[in-house]
Amino acid sequence: MNFVALILSVFVGVLIVVVVKPNAKIIQLFLSFSGAYLLSITVLHLLPEVFTSHKKNVGVYILIGILVQTILEYFSKGAEHGHIHSNNHSHIKEVPWLLFLSLSIHAFLEGIPLHIAKDNLLLWAIVIHKIPVSVVLFVFLIQSNLSKSLIYIFIIVFALMSPLGLLFSDNISFFENYHTEITGIIIGVFLHIATAILFESSQNHKFNIRKFIAVLLGFAIAFLGTQLGGHVH
Repeated sequence: MNFVALILSVFVGVLIVVVVKPNAKIIQLFLSFSGAYLLSITVLHLLPEVFTSHKKNVGVYILIGILVQTILEYFSKGAEHGHIHSNNHSHIKEVPWLLFLSLSIHAFLEGIPLHIAKDNLLLWAIVIHKIPVSVVLFVFLIQSNLSKSLIYIFIIVFALMSPLGLLFSDNISFFENYHTEITGIIIGVFLHIATAILFESSQNHKFNIRKFIAVLLGFAIAFLGTQLGGHVH
């Protein structure tokens, strides 16, 4: 189920662009919801897990995760939290390698802790997060004026990255032996992304009731999921 959900989340994002053609405001609302959900799962579920593991220096790995995501965002230009940068030379077919590679590394890292996850809370947090990221990536690829076949090759490869991370962690003992440390790094990545989404959700610090409701829904659904044990199949 994990592999299917991770792959489908990417193609749901593509389908949203093709069918719905959402504007920037709709994408930001979805991002606000996903950011709130991701932050809630991180705080309510992942943080207690690593800090009750009795491993030393867990906080250091969380800080490393924040640094890792900071580096990745330097190359992705913030696509993980909804930034879409138009190509000013639309007549030139330019492959956005740095954007694609940084998002792919990010997606690969997300799949690693799913091997040891005892419930589906983390899975759904990643799935919900990947949908708007896929929307942003697909829009950027379209704006890069690439051929349709090349665009979908990029999308397919991106869709396989999180399952690949899960596959690696499932078959290489290193990932299981250092699960707590790796989860700490992922927590840092999630904290960076989720807070960036929420901090950027209000333009000029103005109160936006729709975005506030989206954030509340993200918090509420994540909280209910943790209370129910996350056993959603």
